[in-house]
Amino acid sequence: MDIATILSSKYAGAEWTLDGDDYTGLTWLSDTPKPTKKALEALWAEVQYETAYARVEQARQTEYQATTDPLFFRFQRGDITEQAWWDAVQTVKDAHPYPKAV
Repeated sequence: MDIATILSSKYAGAEWTLDGDDYTGLTWLSDTPKPTKKALEALWAEVQYETAYARVEQARQTEYQATTDPLFFRFQRGDITEQAWWDAVQTVKDAHPYPKAV
């Protein structure tokens, strides 16, 4: 479990420090109640999924810009077929599948 990642994701705006990577090193500085170790553990799978999803989304966007966007403009000019463009889009999706939901 990555406590810092969980806190950054699910407790945005909260103030805290973390000495090491164990719950015992967590010092809660916010006025809101400090989350329990059990609460953080319960959020871990969701945070892992969200992090993996964001990585895939970024990888897809980068590859779309590099490969499929130029093909789309070629399709609009009539240089290639619409299917060729869609095939390229599918290739990107196949190369970067989204993680399975938790």
